[in-house]
Amino acid sequence: MDYTIRFATINDLETIVEQRRAMMREIRECAEEPLETMANAFRPWLERKLRSKEYLEWLVIADDGSVAAGAGLWLLDWPPHILPSGHQGSRRAYLLNVYTAPEHRKRGLSRKLVGTVLEWTRDQGITAVSLHASRFGRPLYESLGFSPTNEMRLVL
Repeated sequence: MDYTIRFATINDLETIVEQRRAMMREIRECAEEPLETMANAFRPWLERKLRSKEYLEWLVIADDGSVAAGAGLWLLDWPPHILPSGHQGSRRAYLLNVYTAPEHRKRGLSRKLVGTVLEWTRDQGITAVSLHASRFGRPLYESLGFSPTNEMRLVL
């Protein structure tokens, strides 16, 4: 099967929402009610961010026209920092919603997709990319050079 990668448009909004729902279902193994709550809150956020170009999504399209995978990039305005040389830029990126449909897995699509996103990010002069890795994705991200940081979280 052949695959192509393209930027998502606002017309792909529901596809992105459904990919996020499927990803969360697999990672969290939760009931449908919290997934529906999340999807209903995510949809207007995503629409705003897609329209403002603060969020970009790449989709992998199979030769039958189906969406095989996707990955999103949230562009963040970031204050200056003391990271090593080259990391003082005012923008950072957060990689999220990386998902491959089960029937398209084990074909290197996530690696190719994330590589495409990282290449675009470098071309834009963005020098730092963060993400939250699930146990499923961690080996891929580590193989691409991502490393754990000292980020902490408090849920209020």
